[in-house]
Amino acid sequence: MGKRLIPPEGGDVQEIALREALEERYLAYALSTIMHRALPDARDGLKPVHRRILYGMRLLRLEPGAAFKKSAKIVGDVMGNFHPHGDQAIYDALVRLAQDFASRYPLIDGQGNFGNIDGDNAAAYRYTEARMTEVARLLLDGIDENAVDFRPNYDGLTQEPVVLPGAFPNLLANGSQGIAVGMATAIPPHNAAELCDAALHLIERPNARTRSLLKYVPGPDFPTGGVVVDTPETIAEAYDTGRGSFRVRARWHKEEGSRGTYNIVITEIPWLVQKSRLVEKIAELLNERKLPLGADLRDESAEDVRLVIEPRSRAVDPVILMESLYKLTELESRIPLNMNVLVKGRVPKVVGLSEALREWLDHRRDVLVRRSKHRLAEIDYRLEVLGGYLIAYLNLDKVIKIIRTEDEPKPVLIKTFKLTDVQADAILNMRLRNLRKLEEMEIRAEDKALRGERKTLKDLLASETEQWKTVAAEIRKVRDTFGPKTPLGKRRTSFAEAPQHDEAAIEEALVEREPVTVVVSEKGWIRALRGHQTDLSGVAFKNDDKLKFAFPAETTSRCLVFATNGRFYTIDVNKLPGGRGHGEPVRLFLDLEQDSDLIAVFRQQGGRKFLVASRGGRGFVVAEDECVANTRKGKQVLNVKPGDGARAIAAVDGDMVAAIGENRKMVIFPLDQVPEMTRGAGVRLQRYKDGGLADVTTFKARDGLAWFDGAGRAFSMSLKELADWRGNRADAGRLAPKGFPKSNRFGKPIA
Repeated sequence: MGKRLIPPEGGDVQEIALREALEERYLAYALSTIMHRALPDARDGLKPVHRRILYGMRLLRLEPGAAFKKSAKIVGDVMGNFHPHGDQAIYDALVRLAQDFASRYPLIDGQGNFGNIDGDNAAAYRYTEARMTEVARLLLDGIDENAVDFRPNYDGLTQEPVVLPGAFPNLLANGSQGIAVGMATAIPPHNAAELCDAALHLIERPNARTRSLLKYVPGPDFPTGGVVVDTPETIAEAYDTGRGSFRVRARWHKEEGSRGTYNIVITEIPWLVQKSRLVEKIAELLNERKLPLGADLRDESAEDVRLVIEPRSRAVDPVILMESLYKLTELESRIPLNMNVLVKGRVPKVVGLSEALREWLDHRRDVLVRRSKHRLAEIDYRLEVLGGYLIAYLNLDKVIKIIRTEDEPKPVLIKTFKLTDVQADAILNMRLRNLRKLEEMEIRAEDKALRGERKTLKDLLASETEQWKTVAAEIRKVRDTFGPKTPLGKRRTSFAEAPQHDEAAIEEALVEREPVTVVVSEKGWIRALRGHQTDLSGVAFKNDDKLKFAFPAETTSRCLVFATNGRFYTIDVNKLPGGRGHGEPVRLFLDLEQDSDLIAVFRQQGGRKFLVASRGGRGFVVAEDECVANTRKGKQVLNVKPGDGARAIAAVDGDMVAAIGENRKMVIFPLDQVPEMTRGAGVRLQRYKDGGLADVTTFKARDGLAWFDGAGRAFSMSLKELADWRGNRADAGRLAPKGFPKSNRFGKPIA
């Protein structure tokens, strides 16, 4: 028995409802995750861990061009001073910032093994070294000039920046991925030069909408290249709303070989796809013969990606082969766009392209104003000091005498020369070696230059137009640094329309084409026997089960199933079990109610028409293409009321219809009396006092009506001999001709 917890006497015990306590704690956790972990700041595009890594590296003086330092040192400093979480979490974030296949513009220059596109992990942090890149320097530029606010770190012993000055459009240029509580962010990388052009357009036209910016930013620009195959309308919609996705395909070309042979060479794969996993998947498809158009795969990658796929034969269409690969593998990847960011560092919000750029621009102007005010304060201080130096220079002997003779020279200097406190301190702290520099011309020249700079800064702070001009000039510098002619700034991802292909041809390319015979038993068990078999007498069935339907097909074919509920279902033949055993219940492949049964199962050919009819004697003509279902639930074609049900289906082959009822009465009428529909209950084909329809068929008037008995023997009657049974739709008809099967069926299955 556990001890009962007894609160201490005199202790402050408060009763709180469990619901309230949980809500309060969960909300605190959610806010912490959203604000301090998962969502990037719209201004510098960084999450806290990345910001702390870069600031920690600045304190270690790891500027671009400086000597590398061990990653372990960086991780230790960042963890100890700013980020009190696991060292592995910090190192993983640092590694990602250094990977040129993950980050479009890496913020960290890594030395050592930082992982690769195959998905291999980086070496441990004791083996790798790092320093900042030029992009990171731009993000930090001005941080010592009061450009941004600082806040106490986690233990209050030092300060950390709330946001970085961000002279680089990092949010969109490098993108961001994160999952918070109840929300997530997914921003793909973009081209920095294009973002700068869009930002300059936004400075000129502050009310510009997202769609007008798309002539500068056509879409994402992934570090691994690839081809975006979305339509411009889809891309525009995504950037407008801040939500959407991009279909990205691998880049490939055809490499000619000898004697008409060729290979497909893949040189770029979609972003964040691991090459090794991709190679494994393609190899698996080849081994399982699910990629019949391909013969072999080789990974010839070195520094660059190079995957070589050999086709089965030179007759294979390379575009169809690639389309089948896009369908089955990550060679086509859908990359989400969800621009959920912290606006002003506080409010999580999904923004469009123009709003994201506007946040960055407003931040840049704010940084400019703060840096200008900081510089103005420095100039004022320096001018004050220079004024003191000038007085000291002009009265040097007297100053020296006061310092040598007075016990407290500072108040005497202030009183004698009417100096300020700052000026007196500056003179007293001056080194003797500087006396030789105290030449009046130098002091006056510096004073003049500083006064000119002060006037410029005051004009800048007084004019919003001048501020935006300065911001634009800074952005132009960034654009030139990362322009389209530079190796890092050159666009890597291109745009294209996905080629239109016959879906059937692509489906066929996914399955090896082999002849089979589909067999369905009375109890609804289905299988596919190899080859086209005409003699099915040796096919075994379960006890008290027997053959119901059998027809030739191919592994690339599809079966149509017509059931008593009036629905059509579609099954891919290549998904059917083989001939060994008794097969599997057809209900495993489709959602068929228990009280429904199969009327017909046949191969889909396309282009045909069917006459479908219910037990109540109603029916219509429907095109075969309208019967194809895309889901397991099937497609409702013949509407049937409770108590009724679909009863018969016949392929339209002729201009006459024959219908026979359960009462053995038959009627023959022209097919043109039956309407063609896509769905409905149909029109009355035959009238009954009792019972309902047994079967229907169609035939050509010149050939006459044919039927088959139980033994498979054929009988026929000419239209002249059928004169007694001819009538109109909805007639009751007359008793069937002598010798008609007792099953009341014409016995003509659909092939």
